[in-house]
Amino acid sequence: MSWGIELWDQFDNLEKHTQWGIDILEKYIKFVKERTEIELSYAKQLRNLSKKYQPKKNSKEEEEYRYTACQAFLATLNEMNDYAGQHELISENMTSQIIVELVRYVQELKQERKSHFHDGRKAQQHIEMCWKQLESSKRRFERDCKEADRAQQYFEKMDADINVTKADVEKARQQAQTRHQMAEDSKTDYSSILQKFNHEQHEYYHTHVPNIFQKIQEMEERRIVRIGESVKTYAELDRQVIPIIGKCLDGIVKAAESIDPKNDSQLVVEAYKSGFEPPGDIEFEDYTQPMKRTVSDNSLSNSRGEGKSELKFGGKSKGKLWPFIKKNKGATPEDFSNLPPEQRRKKLQQKVDELNKEIQKEMDQRDAIAKMKDVYLKNPQMGDPTSLDHKLAEVGHNIDKLRLETQKFEAWLAEVEGRLPARSDQARRQSGMYEAQNAPSVNNCAQDRESPDGSYTEEQSQESEVKVLATDFDDEFDDEEPLPAIGTCKALYTFEGQNEGTISVVEGETLYVIEEDKGDGWTRIRRNEDEEGYVPTSYVEVYLDKNAKDC
Repeated sequence: MSWGIELWDQFDNLEKHTQWGIDILEKYIKFVKERTEIELSYAKQLRNLSKKYQPKKNSKEEEEYRYTACQAFLATLNEMNDYAGQHELISENMTSQIIVELVRYVQELKQERKSHFHDGRKAQQHIEMCWKQLESSKRRFERDCKEADRAQQYFEKMDADINVTKADVEKARQQAQTRHQMAEDSKTDYSSILQKFNHEQHEYYHTHVPNIFQKIQEMEERRIVRIGESVKTYAELDRQVIPIIGKCLDGIVKAAESIDPKNDSQLVVEAYKSGFEPPGDIEFEDYTQPMKRTVSDNSLSNSRGEGKSELKFGGKSKGKLWPFIKKNKGATPEDFSNLPPEQRRKKLQQKVDELNKEIQKEMDQRDAIAKMKDVYLKNPQMGDPTSLDHKLAEVGHNIDKLRLETQKFEAWLAEVEGRLPARSDQARRQSGMYEAQNAPSVNNCAQDRESPDGSYTEEQSQESEVKVLATDFDDEFDDEEPLPAIGTCKALYTFEGQNEGTISVVEGETLYVIEEDKGDGWTRIRRNEDEEGYVPTSYVEVYLDKNAKDC
């Protein structure tokens, strides 16, 4: 099958067909280009999606990713980022291996097509010129033959006329002979041109056109093969990333399988465990007996001598049971005393670890400076060793400062670990430094309180006991005599009593003490008959009855 033989007369249609083939190739290039844009857009959206849900650094959100379920989600985000990278790779490879190559090929194809059809048109114009030359000689031969016939007829007419002179007859005869010679010459010329045209036409239809059309056919078949190769490459480029995408999906599945509900539950315990012991049973208080009430060591009732019954479950509770249930919204104390013991221990341990890292960093820097100074001492031309003394002193000062800070937090940590129940002796951090330096500050550190529902308040006693200030029994004994003052106190600092059961004081104000600190860091005071409540012991200077006169 050859276009030169089968389509010898379809030059114009072949020209249209080959142009259509180039249009198809350009359309495919456009398709692949739009696909690469989609891949890039998809990859960008995946990356933005992954970034959007990534936990923010140094935020509470980052702490949540300790849980295995959150870690699985984070692994999914990371794998989706890699997944997006594979789509970017598809776009990049399709651009370099398909689009760029085909664009260059299309340009070459257009040039080749233009050359072939230029040769075809040139051959076509040549045969058309030969045809016109043949037609011209043919018309001239025909004209000369007709002229010769007319000249012969005129001679014969003159020769037959007896009235015509011999000179006229001779002239007519010579004219006829001349015309006959011209006709013969035209015949010879026409015959020669006809033979030449037949030769050229044979060459045109059996050599030139088949050769040109064969080249066009081969060009078109190469274009078709190239499209097929590009389509195959298109599929292969997609297939190449399937193993990596599979690994990304396997990573997501592995992350999902690593979710450990028990571990997450344990993390919840570690995150929110207060460290308090549950309250014991409340003993029955017989009000038929004299007003001397026995208070159980395990009771949550107030421990003061003339105290009222402080607990009443059910009935019409007025919310006075746990006066310090709200968290302090102010600045976090340096010793984290606003937290329950277990949480406070974790925060203090974290702080100690951070300080130890800072100390190690400063010590490494000091060692490096010392080595440099030693080099300077051995090689003075490299630098002045005394120029490093200031830096060494500064680093040494920083180390001493960090060590003091670490000792402070270790003392608070020892205090908490020494107080927490059910912890091994090995985990406790009791030290001479703690006993010597931290003992005076125990009463000044605000402690934590706990309510029966597991919530915690701003303060707690060293023995993890909880005081209950007032309950519905207050309504039953409104006429009971108020507690007598056992001394006075002077406010050292201003305290905003925002929680129920507390009272606000102003620096320098003098008030009455009606209940001293029971080891929980709070002192009960009274301003007048209608205003009384608790203030942090560290905020006041207390004078009991024997020192009241000094106030």
